[in-house]
This record gives sequence, structure tokens and C-alpha cells, in this order.
Amino acid sequence: MKQHRLAAAVALVSLVLAGCDAQTSDVELKTPAQKASYGIGLNMGKSLAQEGMEDLDSKAVAMGIDDAVSKKEQRIKDDELVEAFTALQKRAEERLTKASEQAASAGKKFLEENAKKQGVVTTASGLQYEVVKKADGPQPKASDVVTVHYEGKLIDGKVFDSSVERGSPIDLPVSGVIPGWVEGLQLMHVGEKYKLYIPAELAYGAQSPSPLIPANSVLVFDLELLAIKDPSKLEGAEPPAEAPAQ
Repeated sequence: MKQHRLAAAVALVSLVLAGCDAQTSDVELKTPAQKASYGIGLNMGKSLAQEGMEDLDSKAVAMGIDDAVSKKEQRIKDDELVEAFTALQKRAEERLTKASEQAASAGKKFLEENAKKQGVVTTASGLQYEVVKKADGPQPKASDVVTVHYEGKLIDGKVFDSSVERGSPIDLPVSGVIPGWVEGLQLMHVGEKYKLYIPAELAYGAQSPSPLIPANSVLVFDLELLAIKDPSKLEGAEPPAEAPAQ
């Protein structure tokens, strides 16, 4: 159950923070162990916040740790804790639902306005694209493996993934990525650069592969098709973790 996952996450945070009192600002961050402990807590805190768990009270967490380590009597009964976890999870789900609805509304408005811009083409599926750089190379088929460079952004311009930043293009099967890419890649010629504006239903829809991408988000990709490779040499290959896989 979701409340149990939340309880487990809070328990893990407790283990990381064990030994600290409520005045966390007094904790030194000098040794590798202290720095690593802080990093683990920071990452977990970010993860919980991205899942909508914004109501957690770090001082209350520290109090619970202190009571457990000191073997003091539990201040709240188990049934009250379960009730509290359930209420917290409900509020988190409500926030995520609201964020998803806002992303869907903003995405729809963005695509409507974007479609009016000169150079932007809208396909029958709803995919929008514009040709940034033309070339006369061959076009890939769904069965091909291609080499690409890309940068993915949300409609507010925030970058969530970039092979360009990593300085390394990737190889991927055309049929193994999100529908917007499958369609967009087959429109391109080797050597071309496109900007793809991908509706949520051609991207990840209501499911998000990353906390950096809200559910129902329109995605914008700067995409460069570098080469078409022999798929037999990469038989069984899957898109790398950072690629926009299905």
C-alpha cells in the first residue's frame, strides 16, 4: 500500500539521520561519512518532495529518531500513525493530480499557439515539428537503428535530458522510443536537425518516467539525426536509460 511505501521512506530517512537532534543546523558536514549521509538524506528529501510529500516535518522526524534511539515511550500509537500516513498520501496525490491537470492545460494551450508559428508543421497525429537544418541524406525506417544527438525540454524551457550536455550521441532503435520520436525520426533525413513538439499522448501521457517530467507534459526536443546504422549489428539493443524510451 502507498502509505506503507511512505512509511518505509520515512523510516529510511530516519536511519540516515540517526544520532542527529532537532537542531540539524548544528550537524557538521566534514567527514566523508557525514557528507554521504547528508547526500542520501538530500536525495530522499528531493524524491519525497517530487512525489508531493511536502508536509513532512523534519523536526518531528528527528524527534521520532531521538525517541527510538533513546528507547523512550512512543508518543503516537500505531493506528494513529497509519491514519496520518494515509492522510499525508491523500494530500500528496491531490497535489500530483492538480499538477498533472495544470500540465495538460498548459500543454494544450502551448500547442495551439505553437501551431500558428511560421515553419511549424502539425501532422495528423498531432505531432508538431519544424526543420532547423535541412539535408539530403537517407530517411530511417521503423526497423532501423539510428545515431542521434538530442536535448529535451519542458514547455517552460527547463532541460530534463540532453545527450548534447553529456557530449555523447546515442544509438537507438527507431521503433523503441516514444511515439512522437518514432514518427519524427522517420520524417528526417540524415544530417538534418528538427525541433519536435510532442503532445503528452505521443510522449509519456499520464505516466512520468522521471520526477523532472510532470505527468501529461508536452515535450520539446532539439533532435539531430547523425546516422542510420545496420540494425543487425545491434540486434536486441534497447534505448539507453537516458533516451526517451517507450
